[in-house]
Order: sequence, then structure tokens, then C-alpha cells
Amino acid sequence: MKKLFYRTLFLTLITFFFIILYFSIIGFETNKFNAQINNKFKEIHNELEIELNDVKLILNPLNLSVNAKTLGTKIKHNSKTVDFEYIKSKISLKSLIKNDFSLLSLEASTKSLELKNLISFNQSFNRSTELFILEKFIKRGYLIADIKFNFDNKGNIKDNFKINGFVKDTKIDVLNKYKIENLNFIFNLDKKNLKLQDLKLLLNKNIFYSKELIISEIKDKFKFVGEIENDNLTLNQNVIDLFIKPYINDIDFRKIRFNSKNNFSFKLSKNFKFENFELKSKINIKDLSIKNDFKFQKILPDIKKIINFTDQKLEIELKKNEIKIFGKGNILLQNNKNKIDYSIRKRNGIYDFNISMDIKDNPLVIDFLDYKNNITANTKINIKGKKEIKKNITFNLISLKESTNIIEIKNLLLDEKFRVIDLDSARFDLIDEIDNINKFEILKKNKNYYLKGQVFNAGQIIENLLNDNTNSKKVLNNDFKVFVEIEKLLLDKKYKLNNFKGHLLIKDQEIINGNLAGNFANEKKLKYTIKTIDQQKITTLFLDEADAIVNRYKFVKGFKGGSLDFYSSKQNNESYSKLKIYDFKLRELPALTKLLTLASLQGIADLVSGEGIGFDEFEMNFKNKGNLMTIREIYAIGPAISILMDGYVEQNKLISLRGTLVPATTINKAIGSIPVLGKILVGSKTGEGVFGVSFKIKGPPKKLETTVNPIKTLTPRFITRTLEKIKKN
Repeated sequence: MKKLFYRTLFLTLITFFFIILYFSIIGFETNKFNAQINNKFKEIHNELEIELNDVKLILNPLNLSVNAKTLGTKIKHNSKTVDFEYIKSKISLKSLIKNDFSLLSLEASTKSLELKNLISFNQSFNRSTELFILEKFIKRGYLIADIKFNFDNKGNIKDNFKINGFVKDTKIDVLNKYKIENLNFIFNLDKKNLKLQDLKLLLNKNIFYSKELIISEIKDKFKFVGEIENDNLTLNQNVIDLFIKPYINDIDFRKIRFNSKNNFSFKLSKNFKFENFELKSKINIKDLSIKNDFKFQKILPDIKKIINFTDQKLEIELKKNEIKIFGKGNILLQNNKNKIDYSIRKRNGIYDFNISMDIKDNPLVIDFLDYKNNITANTKINIKGKKEIKKNITFNLISLKESTNIIEIKNLLLDEKFRVIDLDSARFDLIDEIDNINKFEILKKNKNYYLKGQVFNAGQIIENLLNDNTNSKKVLNNDFKVFVEIEKLLLDKKYKLNNFKGHLLIKDQEIINGNLAGNFANEKKLKYTIKTIDQQKITTLFLDEADAIVNRYKFVKGFKGGSLDFYSSKQNNESYSKLKIYDFKLRELPALTKLLTLASLQGIADLVSGEGIGFDEFEMNFKNKGNLMTIREIYAIGPAISILMDGYVEQNKLISLRGTLVPATTINKAIGSIPVLGKILVGSKTGEGVFGVSFKIKGPPKKLETTVNPIKTLTPRFITRTLEKIKKN
């Protein structure tokens, strides 16, 4: 009996062992638990349904659980379905014994799912704006995923879930503006992060790839952190507008071709707005083009409308309120490439910059000093300063070095229109285009400025002043006083002033008070004064050497000798002026020269001899207002000829003059015929001469037309003015 009991027990244990072994290795299929599994999915969402084939059960005796697996499963919601290759779950053996179905874990592997269908499936029971927008943007794409959930004792999904898989052949079109194609990546999703690896895509036909990109959900936003690389990328205007314009919006980028390695992070709100974009990049720029909005035409005469940077090695750090750029390479500003080295930092709307550039085989001009570089030599430029957007720009240092030529400017402050507000110092030691030496400096002391030096070539400055007009661009945006002390002031190749001294008070872009004086080599003088009283500005200029000024006017040729006396009174933008020139000769004055030779045989003789037509005195009374000069009277008298005329000149538009031109013999005859007074003034003998002429000159400056009519009698006005001059002599 005892043996039978042991034998029965042994057989039972052996049978039980083989049953457990069979269930543990081979298992069995059943549909008994399909209803329980379906109910479990309904606990996740009550409208979810699951289509299950027979479930294969395999016992796991070590942890007292049963592994269940089914193939070809479908999860449905309304008419939307998601297909799975398989679903595996781990069921508590204890719960089965108690007839209380309890999942410990759930694993699933999807078939290849279309992204649009997957989003549509989620939309069917989770209505959200984000999913709706995403569904509209995605045009194509496929996903395969492996899913693993763990459940607590209450059947809730634990936080340690994992979803792994890959996305391939995806196409996204955002508002027909940003087109992403051939998007492929591997992904790993857990509660904290979505990690993308081996990501590749085409953005607007440009190739990008990334080893790793991590996306985290923070409140109602997504944070992206990762790296991205590209080869031979050309950014079009749409991409520039998306990634660059929001952070560098005051530079007009036209084209960028480059390769780069970038580490970045940014936040994306659920309505697809970028925030807190940060970037660290190492970039090789093959070609970068920007629109030239810099006002450097006077310094770089061949500067182009588009500036090109090529072969640039660039490092960029970009944060919300700060940009750092370090770079060097080639720059094409004019016709030939030059080397440039630079650092730029933008913080809180302020740019700090440090730029060094070598200029060779390109022109560089400093107009007011009449300086042009030797284009075959190397000119080193260094510029350091800061610029506030739409506000002032400060140049802490501007330096130029070319052989022995040196310019050094410190703490130059300009407004947004490049007008001078302030300056600490400027030193000039250079040889100009015609081998004149400039050696002077400008210093600021106690709010006043001092212009001092050994030699200063003022020829081009005088030229600019003579050609100036009320509509010319102003260069000053402050009021200040300048004290001048120059040992030798060069006016042109012929004339110079020694011991040139004085002062100028400048207010609202104009000199309102001043006194300058210097001596020519032959002890002749120049004196210039301005005095403003009750808003009336009185200007005087006296030169013993008139041709130092007059010969600068291109329409006057062969002016020789003479002294000049100028007086002007200006108030409310209207000036009344008088110009007098004494004892000079004139060889050529367009339009009038032909008249001069017609009216006087002596004039022809003077011109043939090369001396020019002589005048004892020239007087001009005129009024200026805006671009209009009204000539009240021009009167010139000389041994051979006299002229009286008036008219007006509208700058760069129209000249209209009329007058009378008479040889001296005719004047003598006419005046000599006046009873008693004529004999006293000119004697009783009169000479023989040709008739005088009246004339008109009218037309645009470059297309003047002259009409001439002979006259037999002189106007009373002409005779009166001539008598006045004869009386003075």
C-alpha cells in the first residue's frame, strides 16, 4: 500500500512536471482570454476594440506568470484600424487562479503603418489641433514600432514604457513653404524623451543629417536638443527667412552655400512656433552674399551692390539675446578679393565688432585728403567699435597703414545717418596723390577741438566747399568749436599759406562764428571771417591772390592776377552777396569769350597774345535761396571791354543771362558826347570803334545757346554804371 502511494505520487509529480515543461516550452493556443484582453484595452480607452486570433500561452514558472502571444492583431476605433505583427503579454498566474485577469506587461510590434493613417487613428478618439495640423502637413511616410508597457497592481501603465522603431520615406509640406522629403530616422521613446538617431532629410532640396536628436516635452512645449550636419548646402530665401532672419534681421542675406557641423537646441510650441533657439556651429562658407547697405562708396569707389564672402572659416554661437561670430577668409567688396578677419558679438541689440582687412589690387580713397592708396601695395585696415540697432555707431579705433602712411582715429561717434557726433582724436601722417605731405592731428580738450600740425593739404576740402549747396549731405550732428593752428596750409599745387590760425564755431551744421587768417609766401594775405548777430550771418573773404580760388571753377580758364573781396549776409536761408575782383586777366569764359572777341579788336589781340582780356574791376551782386541764384547785376570794366548783365541760375537745371557788352572806344565816345561832363571825364578826343552788342545766354548748363544783336546806342543804366566806375578811378 505504501509502495502504491509513492508510486502514484511519483507518477503524479512526473506528469505535473511534464505538463509544466510542456506549457513552458510548447504552450497551447486558446481564445479563452480574448475577451479579457479586449476588456483590458477598453480600460485604456473605452472605445478601443481589438481583433485577436487564438492566443498562444506559455508558462513562466519562475516568476509565476503566463506569456500570451497572438499574431495578426488589429486595434480598431470606429472605422480606423492599426495592424500589428504580434502582441505579447505577461499575465499573472495568481490572477488566473483567482479568475481575476491581470496583465503584468504588454509588448507589441506593428506592421508598416502609414503615418497619415496612424495620425487619423489617434484623431478618431483624441481630437486636438496639433494632430489636425500635423495630419495636414504630412503627405507621405511609414512607421514600424515595437511597444512595451508594464502595469502596476491596479492595471495602470507604469512610467517605464518604451516605444522603439523607425520612420522612413516621409514627406512633410508646411504651408507650401518648407518642404521636408526623404525623412528617415530611428526613434526611441520613453516617458522623458523621444530620441531620434541616424536622421536624414531633404529640407527644401537641401540635405541634412544628424547622429542624434532628443525631443523632450516641457509643459505645453517640446524641447529639441541635438546635432546636425550638412555638405555643400545652398540656402534659399525661404530657409534664410526661417532660421536666420528672426535672429539677424538687419542684414539682407541673399545666398549662402556652405557645409557645417552644428549643435543646437530650441523649443517648439504646440502651434509650431520656434522659441529659445541656441546654436554652436563650425562652418565652412564657400559663398555668402549680402546686400550692400553700407555707405562706403566714397572710400571704396568700386564697391559692389552685393558683397560676397568666400572660403570663410566661421564659428558661431547663437542664443536668444546674443550672437558671437568669429571668422576669416576672402571678401569681394570691389573687383578683386581681399583677406578679412573679424569677430562680431550681438547682445541686447548692440553689436561689438573687430574687423581687420588687407586691401590690395583694389582702390581706397580718402576724398577730403586727396589720398589714394597704391593698389599694388598692401593696405592694412583695422576697425573696432560697436553699433546699436537703428542708433549710434561708435568706432573705438579706425586705423590705416600703408608703407609709411598712417591714419589713426580714436572714439569716433556717428549717428544712424553716419553724421559725426563726437571724436577723441585723429592723427594723419601720409603722402597724398600728388606727393604732398599731410602731417596733422585733431584733438579734443574740454569739449573743444584743436586742429594742429605741420602740413595740411586743404585743396580737396576747398574744392568740396566751393561745389557745396544747401541740399548737400551733412556730416555733422553736434555743435562744437574748433581752434586751428597749421604751420603750412596747402591750397593747391601753386599756393600755400603759412602760419594759418584761427577758430570756427559750428552750430546746426553751419559755421556761425569764425576767424581764419594766413600769409602767402610773398607776404600777401588771406582773411576769412564769419559773424552771426540776431540770426543774421555775415561772411567776408579777402585774398590778395584771387586766382587761388577763382581758377578752381572749371568754367573759368586762364584767370590771372587780381585780388578778391567777398561779402555775404544770410538770414532765413536767404543770402545777399557781393563779389569784387580787381586787376585781373581772363583768357576764356565759355559763352562770353565769343562775345568778347566780337566786340573788341583789342580783345582779339589780347587773346592771340595769350595774356587774356584785362579787367580793372569785376563786381557781382546776387541773391541765393535754395537752388536758385538771382544775379542782380554783373559789371566788369577794363581797358578793352566792359560788360553789364543780369539773370538767374537754377542749379543743374537752367541758366538765363542777358546783358550788354561794349568796347572801351565806344564807351569813351558815348560818354565824351555828354556836354561839359564828358570833356572833364574823357577829354574831347574820341576814338573810332565797333558797335556794342546786346546778348542773351540761356539753356541747360551743358547746352547753352547764345544770341547776339548789335546796338548803336547805350542804355542809360550802362552809361550810369560806367560813369560811377570812372569817377572812382
